[in-house]
Amino acid sequence: MALLRLSAPWQTYYKELNALFGKDKEVHIIYDQDDQIINIYVDNQAKADAMDSALPSVKEFGNVTLEINVIPANKPSLRRSRGTVYEDLFYNNPVVDDIVTIDGIMTNPITYVIFHKEVVQYYNDDLGDAYGQCSTLYQDIAKRVLNEEPGVYYCTNKEEKVSWAKMPSYTITTSNSTACSCAN
Repeated sequence: MALLRLSAPWQTYYKELNALFGKDKEVHIIYDQDDQIINIYVDNQAKADAMDSALPSVKEFGNVTLEINVIPANKPSLRRSRGTVYEDLFYNNPVVDDIVTIDGIMTNPITYVIFHKEVVQYYNDDLGDAYGQCSTLYQDIAKRVLNEEPGVYYCTNKEEKVSWAKMPSYTITTSNSTACSCAN
């Protein structure tokens, strides 16, 4: 008989963070299972500031509290802030196609973070899948991991990515015909 060993929800949160930021060369995520602490080391000061505001500092899972620390590098950043929190947060992250900000109707601007059209898979032995494989999209991970902000939508690009030299163009309107499928 096989032994069934399941991961805790806070370990799933770490795996989602790692899936979203693991390909970013400026971000290094370390999980301390004994103390329930996730340390995120960021080589860019502007990105560290954006990550500190976009991620919760504490995540509650029933009677377990997961502490999330964003630790900037001690060296000065070569790049200054580009503007919005999400432009800084996902700067040079290869999972993001584009970030589009448009003026809202009589309110704050609306931001669309457009991720690559790609299925994200990682090993996750919780009750969600009997085989220990999680299959999801970057937009769903971002919605679960990042702080909820009004006017921010996480989308998946509908177009195939051909090459880095030929970037697709986006048309985001307020009607039902958009170039991205958005969820929030």
